[in-house]
Amino acid sequence: MRSLKVSLLELPLYANTLPLAAGYLQAYAEQDPDVARSCHFTIHAPEVRTSVDDLVALMLAAEADVYAMSCYLWNMRRMKEVLDELVRLRPDAYFILGGPQVMNYTAEYVPPSWENVVVCNGEGEQPFTAFLRELAAPTASGPDFRQVPGVSFWSDGELVTTDKPTRIKELDEIPSPFAAGIFDGGEYVFAVVETNRGCPFRCSYCYWGAATNDKVHRWELDRVKADLTWISEQGIESIFIADANWGALPRDVELTRHLVECKERYGYPMMVTIQAAKNRPDRVTEITEILVDGGMLTSQPVSLQTLSPQALDLVQRANIKESTYVELQLQLKEKKISSYTELIWPLPGETLQSFQEGIAKLCATGADAVVAYPQLLLRNTPMYERRESLGIVTVRVDDPVAEADVVVATNWVTQEEFQAGAWFYYAVISLYNARAGFYVARQLDRSGVCSYVDFLSRAADYYKTRTDTDICRFFADSVSSLGNYDINNIGKVLHYVLQSHRGEMDRLLEDFLAEQGWLADPRVRMAFELDLLARPYVYREAVVEPTVPLRHLRVVSRERYQFEVELPAAAAELLTSLETVDGLPAVDPVRLRLDHGGRHKMPYPRRRSLDHNAAYCQVMMNRMRDILPVWAPVVPDVVAGALDAP
Repeated sequence: MRSLKVSLLELPLYANTLPLAAGYLQAYAEQDPDVARSCHFTIHAPEVRTSVDDLVALMLAAEADVYAMSCYLWNMRRMKEVLDELVRLRPDAYFILGGPQVMNYTAEYVPPSWENVVVCNGEGEQPFTAFLRELAAPTASGPDFRQVPGVSFWSDGELVTTDKPTRIKELDEIPSPFAAGIFDGGEYVFAVVETNRGCPFRCSYCYWGAATNDKVHRWELDRVKADLTWISEQGIESIFIADANWGALPRDVELTRHLVECKERYGYPMMVTIQAAKNRPDRVTEITEILVDGGMLTSQPVSLQTLSPQALDLVQRANIKESTYVELQLQLKEKKISSYTELIWPLPGETLQSFQEGIAKLCATGADAVVAYPQLLLRNTPMYERRESLGIVTVRVDDPVAEADVVVATNWVTQEEFQAGAWFYYAVISLYNARAGFYVARQLDRSGVCSYVDFLSRAADYYKTRTDTDICRFFADSVSSLGNYDINNIGKVLHYVLQSHRGEMDRLLEDFLAEQGWLADPRVRMAFELDLLARPYVYREAVVEPTVPLRHLRVVSRERYQFEVELPAAAAELLTSLETVDGLPAVDPVRLRLDHGGRHKMPYPRRRSLDHNAAYCQVMMNRMRDILPVWAPVVPDVVAGALDAP
């Protein structure tokens, strides 16, 4: 057998990420005695924004005979640049590419002259092992990639594609890379973990179910526990459980408890992220409560995606019940656990009106926060195959590392309506999620003066006219440049509205409400003033009085994190109809303490970049319940001796 140096390259989003996919490939391949004897493996996982020059230098230094590259939407542009350079500089080496971005699209990335480059078209373990075995075999004619299952490659100008192997059903055929020592000695901060593979749903925008809908296969329970224990012992701070539906299996509760026990024993992991089961609110609530009590989870996503029946049907998600999400949200609220509801804009079948009405429904039912992600058109999904019939129009984001195609129009949404939806969502982030107009919107809606849809639509239209403000200029730039593709974009809105441009938001909101004529109503004015004081602080910093005058409320005193506020009885009555305030005395005026101390806040890091602060703010929006202020009556001091006995 020929001796081979094999280098596996992953480009994760975050530095110090454990390279799970590469670990699986190596562990599976080393089961083959011939591969184990002939191949020496190294794994490289620098973060995706590492420069091309540095990445090429890293891979050249490995002096590998074989380069294996994991290709995803978020790293494909950078990976393609690295591949181009390596093929040019190492024409004697062999390359194998895998991942959803390249599978079945060999011709787009590999020119016919590159006969030393192979693309894997499915699950990678079996093709990768067969590829290495073929390269290591000493034959006079060279390797015959027709013997490798599930790959595409060029041969004499012809694109050859071999039959795919069946999915691995007994997942324990893949040895644990943790137990094999493959990750030993690595300095990892973040880890992705699988306990099963597959998804029973067929959501057309998602590769997960489209590729694995036949059945969910799982690793043996004790093996998973041992892998999780290894992660805990190594002090890895954060893990993402990459199962499509965590909580779908009864054993997921047991594994969650095991994670908490590991943290109690070793101190890690400190944070866990999950993809919650779609139709098991009872089990998901139980799991969330276990993780929250264990200090490993602060907020639970509720992945609704859309409230439009037409859209749910078109994206093959109609079998996931809306009532399930409503029940989950209510259960989390009862247990005082933060949650946020996830939507996608614009899914096929979703109109601008249905998108706005869906968000308004969530606001009216008291969702903690609403997160609307841009619709990305992903390859190898049913939606990608139907893109023409669905009228899907995309724009590729100007990103130096990713190949992200954002959907900007469908048969149901024009590009102008797509932008209107984006403007509407910026009104949602600033006025509802960030709580700048939370009380006033609720008062207008329930009094019948203006619905949530109209309130947020009017605010979005008003924002378009106020390009004299930094906040609205940021919205305009984000809409025109598809800035909401950046995961930190929402966090930047929070940073502006709750910290750096807090005073500007005060004035912007007052001007908007005044233009609508609503501030002439005393109850609306009181709700507006309650919002001015109760808008949360995303950082642990001293409270400041609003930049617009208060006409009904009065700030009596101010401590570092607290206001003492005097309210007329009418304002107090309004507040208790909008918010739970225990023990409110029946006096006029009423004195309340508004405590902005909150939990888990960090001080404002003035020397950090906006992107750094935005990432923090994004996280804090998703756990909004933790930073909301608390209203409480001021208990007067009892004067000693006032009730002396006669």
